[in-house]
Amino acid sequence: MSLIGFYLMPHPPIIIPEVGRGEEEKISATSDSMHRVGREIAEKAPDTIILITPHGPMFRDAVAISMGDSIGGSLRQFNAGSVSMDIPIDTALTSKIFEMSQGESIPAVSLTPKLLKRYDAEFTLDHGSMVPLYFINMYYTGYKLVHITYAPLGDHQLYRFGTVIRKAAEALKRRAVIIASGDLSHRLTEDGPYEYDPDGRRFDEQFLHLLEAGDVKALLNMDRRLVDNAGECGRRSVLVMLGALDGLRFKGDLLSYEGPFGVGYGVMRLAPEGGCDSLVPELEEMRRKAIAEKLDQADPYVRLARESLTTYLETGSEMTHLPDYVTDEMKKERRGVFVSLKKHGDLRGCIGTIEPITDCVAREIIRNAIEAGIYDPRFYEVEKDELVDIDFSVDVLTEPESAVKEELDPRVYGVIVRSGRKRGLLLPDLEGVDTVDKQITIALQKAGINAGEKYELMKFRVIRHTEKQG
Repeated sequence: MSLIGFYLMPHPPIIIPEVGRGEEEKISATSDSMHRVGREIAEKAPDTIILITPHGPMFRDAVAISMGDSIGGSLRQFNAGSVSMDIPIDTALTSKIFEMSQGESIPAVSLTPKLLKRYDAEFTLDHGSMVPLYFINMYYTGYKLVHITYAPLGDHQLYRFGTVIRKAAEALKRRAVIIASGDLSHRLTEDGPYEYDPDGRRFDEQFLHLLEAGDVKALLNMDRRLVDNAGECGRRSVLVMLGALDGLRFKGDLLSYEGPFGVGYGVMRLAPEGGCDSLVPELEEMRRKAIAEKLDQADPYVRLARESLTTYLETGSEMTHLPDYVTDEMKKERRGVFVSLKKHGDLRGCIGTIEPITDCVAREIIRNAIEAGIYDPRFYEVEKDELVDIDFSVDVLTEPESAVKEELDPRVYGVIVRSGRKRGLLLPDLEGVDTVDKQITIALQKAGINAGEKYELMKFRVIRHTEKQG
């Protein structure tokens, strides 16, 4: 077998003595485990280390694979510029992974210095890579690197990308170690760097337990709300590594776990124990079922929005008929409608009409679903393969009415600001919009209205329709 080691490693810069300046002693168990991994990798003496990080230049629609003769960096952003490294890239294996990804329709981009310059970004190692490599380099430097930044793709795509890594390594007969760099929940404590959420601890416990058990199916089916609430950055790195283990049974050996700074740091070794059936066919079947279930939503509003965008992506044309499940109310009422798309909890598109421009709510939904998926200027066009990972919501607006600031409540009312031809709208009950002042400020920015200008203020309610989560 070409892949000879599989490790989950965190990347807190504070664990580096030059950064921590004594604070690293608070995570001594993590430090001890990282040293242990470094020694183990030195004993294995791999040709290549394949490292998956969350913190390199990230593209939302494609895995980024660094391509060059070498890649280096320092921890100067953490006031430790003396900690630096420059590592040769395994260009043959990097090219093979990219080539095979393209062949299997997994979106990937070859990340070159020239490409990054177009985005005003540097071709450099990120701290998600440098922290694990710091401990490895203390014991072993006789390797080349494959540097990969994951993308927020669907779980099945990340898993399949991992299978490509293994096939490429086997094709070139590389003795390689995979490092999944990632921290666990960032929301473990009230005094941590991110907002506390009790799901943070629950996520860490469940995630590590399932990894120890080698239960890939359960890992892939973790409750989506639990995952979103955890605020972690390691799960996707691990999914890629699990794909590289496809067709193998394994157990996880948890070397340490701690979180005194409000962030979970887990160090784990995954040990293959024998062969098993590939999960890829089952994952594809699960994906087909998920698509079918999402197309068969009970709520006719979100069902129509999904069917509208799906039809357009499949045929290039807008739906012309109204399906049987469309209610009389949807056919007769004329209202403004907003259609919102979210992918893995992040906004993926949102377009709507304050006042109706079609003859009924149903037609308004059909139109705005396509607009949200294809024409929202903030995002690239939605692709058909993304639909299973996207959640739709439909907001039907009530008739706007004049209002004064004291009447507003961002959880209950949406707002419209208007000055001449300039107009901006913000829906109610949006994450992070918890004050009237913030709601109005964002609406003014969207309208291009200066805070000092006179403007008209209106309020409205919405009837929100959301998809049932599986």
